[in-house]
Amino acid sequence: MPSDQQLSTKHVLGIKYLTAADVELILDTAREFKEVINRPIKKVPSLRDVTIANLFFENSTRTRISFELAEKRLSADTVNFSAASSSVKKGETLLDTVNNILAMKVDMVVMRHPAPGAHHFLASKIDASIVNAGDGTHEHPTQALLDAFSMRDAVGGDLRGKNICIFGDITHSRVALSNIFCLRKLGAHVRVCGPPTLIPKHISSMGVEVSYNVDESLAWCDVANVLRIQLERQDTKFIPSLREYNRQFGITRQRVDKLDKPVVIMHPGPINRGVEIDTAVADSEHSIILEQVENGVAVRMAVLYLLAARRKEG
Repeated sequence: MPSDQQLSTKHVLGIKYLTAADVELILDTAREFKEVINRPIKKVPSLRDVTIANLFFENSTRTRISFELAEKRLSADTVNFSAASSSVKKGETLLDTVNNILAMKVDMVVMRHPAPGAHHFLASKIDASIVNAGDGTHEHPTQALLDAFSMRDAVGGDLRGKNICIFGDITHSRVALSNIFCLRKLGAHVRVCGPPTLIPKHISSMGVEVSYNVDESLAWCDVANVLRIQLERQDTKFIPSLREYNRQFGITRQRVDKLDKPVVIMHPGPINRGVEIDTAVADSEHSIILEQVENGVAVRMAVLYLLAARRKEG
C-alpha cells in the first residue's frame, strides 16, 4: 500500500499536534484509499490483525458510520460501544470503561466525548492508539482532514495561497478550530465570518482574518465552509432568532447568484436548511457536501492505516 513514511505520533488527538508533513502524508494516503473504495472489490487486508474499539459518548451518525465503514474496508475487527446503553449510565468512569475494553486486547480506540481533553487523558493512561472523533468544542481532526482533502480536489490540488472562509458558529465549533489548524499548515489564507457573538475575541491570534460581512467574504473566498449554529452547546442566546440569522448571515441563493465567480460550497453536516444555508445552495452544482461524505471514509482509512503502521514499528 502507501509509502514507508510514518506519522510523527502514535495518536491523532488533534490537528494542532500533527506536523504539516503528517497532514500531507494522511492526505496522500487517503488518495490511494479513495481509489480502493471506488473499485469493485472495496476491501483490503491491511488491518486484518488489528482490533479497534469505537467509543461514542455523544450522539453521532456520519462520523460513527464513516469510521465503522473505514474499519470494515481495512478488514479490522471492531467493537462498537455506545454510552447510552453502557455501564457509564451506572456511574462507571471513562478510564474503567476503556480498561475493560482494553482487556479484550484492543489495539486502537476511536472516541467521541463531550469533554475537551478526554482523549489526552486517555492517551496518558493506556497503550492503545487514540483517534479523536470529536471532543466537546475543542477539535474534530478527521473532519478537518476530509475537508482539506475535499478542498484540494475542488480547487485543483494545492491549497497554498487559496482563500478559505469558515462561516457560522465559530465559538462552539470543534470543526472550525481543526479546520483553522489544518488549513494554516497547508498554506491557505483563512478567514472566519459570522455574528460577533459567535466569533471568539482573540481568534485573530491564530493567524486568521475576521469578518462580519457575509457578502464581502463570499466575494473574497475560493471555498466557503459553512457551519451550523450549535444550539445544543449554547447556554444563552447568541442570536435574536434563526430567521434573523438566515437573513443576516445565511448563505442564500441570492447572495451566491450575485458573485462574479464560482465559490466551492462545503458543510460538515448536519445541515440546518434555511438557517445557515439555503437548500438551493446546498444542492447546487457548486456544492461538494456529498463528496465530503465519500472522502471521509478514505481519509479515516488513511488515519487508521498509518496509526497501525506506526504501532507496528514501535
